[in-house]
Amino acid sequence: MSVGAFNHRGVLAVYRFEMHRFRRTLWTGLAVPVITTSLYFVVFGAAIGSRMTEIDGIAYGSFIVPGLMMLSLFTESIFNASFGIHMPRFTGTIYELLSAPMSAFETVLGYVGAAATKATIVALVILATANLFVDVQIAHPFLMLAYLLLVAATFCLFGFIIGIWAKGFEQLQVIPLLVVTPLTFLGGAFYSIDMLAEPWRTITLFNPVVYLINGFRWTFFGTADVPVGYALAATFAFFLLCLAVIAWIFRTGYRLKA
Repeated sequence: MSVGAFNHRGVLAVYRFEMHRFRRTLWTGLAVPVITTSLYFVVFGAAIGSRMTEIDGIAYGSFIVPGLMMLSLFTESIFNASFGIHMPRFTGTIYELLSAPMSAFETVLGYVGAAATKATIVALVILATANLFVDVQIAHPFLMLAYLLLVAATFCLFGFIIGIWAKGFEQLQVIPLLVVTPLTFLGGAFYSIDMLAEPWRTITLFNPVVYLINGFRWTFFGTADVPVGYALAATFAFFLLCLAVIAWIFRTGYRLKA
């Protein structure tokens, strides 16, 4: 490989290795979101949907689909990316990876690409499951898929950072369980933030997850609680922030070489 050439074989090797781990637990990985989505529709759709039939002219069952997909996408992206890079650190094989003729960009591309693929598959399985319960119409299907991939890549980068930061498997769960999941539930995943009274609606606007969920919801229904431009700006800002942190990690060797 010449100097400066893209090591596609190395990237593909990392990608295939991570995807092989996903295939080993394929049925479990797909069965869990199907069961979880079904339970959400039974609980939220039957219990709440019977009392709150529509939100902004959208059937409640359809309204919560983007939120369900985002909730699962956040969790799956962080888990797959963090576990993928944490295992080499835990077993000590990270040094073989760092000494391989691969740049930081190629290493991240392999791990994040595989994690984003797995998370996207799970999100699409949830969409297919949701269609068994409600009629989901997507106003902008191509934008929906593009936004889905952007959010998956962003949270996979975030998960990659967590996987390097965590000192043990327990810490891998701290951020997703104590930060991301609560912010998602409070970010309008299952309700419109316009239903909140002041000052709670204004306070909710400081939750970054609100913009991600509403940007994704806009691709479905063409309407959202916040302007779609703000949603895209917030998503890209988080994406660039994660890239900057990962660049700093590889430049300094933070918890990679120690």
